[in-house]
This record gives sequence, C-alpha cells and structure tokens, in this order.
Amino acid sequence: MNSSISSQITREILSVSELNYNAKLLLEQAIPLLWVSGEISNLKRYHSGHWYFSLKDANAQVRCVMFRHKNQYLDWQPIDGMQVEVRALTTIFEPRGDFQLNVETIRRAGLGSLYAAFEQLKARLQKAGLFDSVHKKPLPAYPKQIGIITSPSAAALRDVLSTIKQRMPSLSIIIYPTLVQGDGAATNIVDAIHTAAKRAECDVLILCRGGGSMEDLWAFNEEIVAHAIAACPIPLISGVGHETDVTISDFVADVRAPTPTGAAQLACPETRELLHRLQTQHLRIQRIMQHTIERHMQNVDVLTHRLLHPGERIYNQQLQFQRLHDRLTNSLTLQLDNRYLKLREASQRISTTVPNVPQLIKRQHETAQQLRRAMTHRFETYATSLQRLQGHLTHLNPHAVLARGYSISYTADGVVLRNSNQVSAGDNIQVIFAKGWCRANVSEKNN
Repeated sequence: MNSSISSQITREILSVSELNYNAKLLLEQAIPLLWVSGEISNLKRYHSGHWYFSLKDANAQVRCVMFRHKNQYLDWQPIDGMQVEVRALTTIFEPRGDFQLNVETIRRAGLGSLYAAFEQLKARLQKAGLFDSVHKKPLPAYPKQIGIITSPSAAALRDVLSTIKQRMPSLSIIIYPTLVQGDGAATNIVDAIHTAAKRAECDVLILCRGGGSMEDLWAFNEEIVAHAIAACPIPLISGVGHETDVTISDFVADVRAPTPTGAAQLACPETRELLHRLQTQHLRIQRIMQHTIERHMQNVDVLTHRLLHPGERIYNQQLQFQRLHDRLTNSLTLQLDNRYLKLREASQRISTTVPNVPQLIKRQHETAQQLRRAMTHRFETYATSLQRLQGHLTHLNPHAVLARGYSISYTADGVVLRNSNQVSAGDNIQVIFAKGWCRANVSEKNN
C-alpha cells in the first residue's frame, strides 16, 4: 500500500471526498486492466457520445462507462441482452462513490479466441512472405472473362453481377460455386480456387461474400485458403464483407476491395469510360492525321513552287543580274557624288583658310589713313578746347589783377583780408604784389 494513502487512512476522521479518493487509488493500483464478461443491461447513449451500461451475470452487476474517444472505433453496435467481454479499469466515480468499470475496448463474447487466432495466423503468414507486394500480380486492363468464387445464393453475387452488367454487359462471367460460411467452407473455397486455376479460362478472379460477424467470415481466415490464394496463377481480388471487415484473404489477395461491388468495379472497366476513351483517342488520331495531311500538302506546295521551267529560271536569273547591275551602278554613282561633295567642302575650307595678301595690305593702308585722320581730328579738338580753357584761366588769374596795380593782404595767420574788422591797430599783416610781397603794421583803421 502506498505510504501516503496508508497515512491518510490511519487518521481518525476522513472526509467523504478523501475516502472516495483513496478508495479509487487503491482500486486502480491494486487491480490492473482486466477482461470481464457479462450481459449488457440498461445501455444508454448520451449526446456527448459516451456510453453508460451495466454488465451483469446471474448473481451480480457492475456499472460501466465507455467514453466517446474509445467507442468511436467500434465497427458494431452493442445492444441490451448481448453477451460481451470488456477490457476495463476498475475505479470509483468519486462524486457519487459508485464502483464502476472504465471500458477501454469491447468485443462480443467468444470472439477472444478468434481474434487471437486471427492475429497469430496473420503474423505467421506475414513472416512467411505471403503479404509481400512483390508477389502481387497486376490486374488485366481489359479482361475477356471474369471468374467469381462465391455462393450462388449469396446476395454479394447479385451485387457483383449487377455491377459488371452495368459497367460492361458484353463481358463473359464464370461462377465457381462454393460455400462461404460454416463447416467445410474453407475446403470448398480452396477447391474452387484450384478449379479456376486449373481450367485457366478467366483473366481475373473475384473471391467475395457479403458482410457478417467474425464467425461468419472465418472461412476466409483459414490458412489453407490463404495458401490457395497465394498459389493461384490468376490475379485474384478479395471482396469479402463490408468496408470495416478485414480477413486474411484481403492481405494475401493481389488486390483488396472494400466490398463485393468494389471488387466488380476493380475487375472490369466501365463501358462508358472505354467509349469515352476511344472517342478521345479517335479524335486525337483524326487531329494527328489531319495535321499530317496538311503538313504534307504544304510541303507539296513548297516543292511545286520550287519546280520552275528552265526558261523561267533563266529569266529570273537575268532579272537578278539586272538588279545586281543596277545596285552596283547606283553604288558607284553614290560614291562619286559623295567624294565630289567632300572635295568641294575641302576646297572651300582651304579657300577660307589661305589669306588674301593684297587685300589685307590694302585694308592696312586704309586703316592707317583712317587712324591718321582720326588722330588729327582729335588733336585739333584738344587744341581748340585748350585755347578756350586758357582764355578762361587768363581772365580768372589773380596775377593779372595784381599786374594792374592791385595787391592782396593777409593776416599773420594767412587769412585774406576783406574787411577792416578783421584787424586791429598794431596787427602785423602781409601784402602780396604783382611782383614780391612785404610785411606791414596797422597803425590806424577805418570802417
């Protein structure tokens, strides 16, 4: 017992939650996953997807729950009164303290040994190489005759025949009757396969029957059937049961179909599809032939155009010669014209580059004369202006006034005396004459 659980249980007082929790831990640790058989009672399926039911026998019952993520993979539906075997974990639903089984998987009672035998045979045959893809034979694309190995009274045979008739009504069918369920069914199936292989009258074989329980399909899980399928030289399709049913024959067969109808669809092509493919190929061939004919016709036109009369060929050559002659003549003329233009341009450039000496000398004389005339005129203009300015200066020259008997008086500071108020008696003054100067002393003044 876990020490933590033991320490809690040995306490004097436990809450209900603690009691249920510890009881749950004890159950889950003490009892591992186990198989329990019984009869289903009071089965309820909730909207959540979970299943709740009771599993009972003559003396007792136990509550069970199977959650949605566990039951969604089940390929059959349990009902009340069904004998089953469940693999479950013993536990307690704590909120209510209910003892219950959490179901991991469920199977119909008595199937445990069949499942074990199925898995053992499957492993043995796989190890022997009967399931290897290298042994699988390809199906013929266009079979001429199909063989069906099944019970003449089976509904699967009607489905297969109806499907083949719809897809390819002209296809021949041979039925190899056999038991598909019960004692001796496996031996019957082996004999039918051997018969079909010996007669070798079919291009492909269909081994089929409708759905059923594992016991109903067990004949297709027999080892002798597996070896007969593997040894069959004719490609064989296994179409046993529903899509969820899996048998040993499915693994050994060359092709596995989910249903008998699916096997018929795999065995023969559909007439409408073939007609469509033929029409497509026909149109493709028509287009290819049309393009080929058109290409050859165009080649004939090209060759016909190339095939010319000798006189026409000579005439064409003469025209070509004339064109070449004209091109040559035009080319020479053009070259001469271009060279003449270049020569004239060069002559003009030379003419403008070499100086005209006589003309330049003449221009020099003319320019010298113009320069002399301009200088003479300018000198005369300057002389006239100079005489005029000289006359003005003569009139304004103070020495001319002094020469007429006048003088200029200055103070000792050099200021011109214009008024007697500028000096006083006893001041020294300077007098400038036309010729020379003198100093004087003011003895008397009068305003």
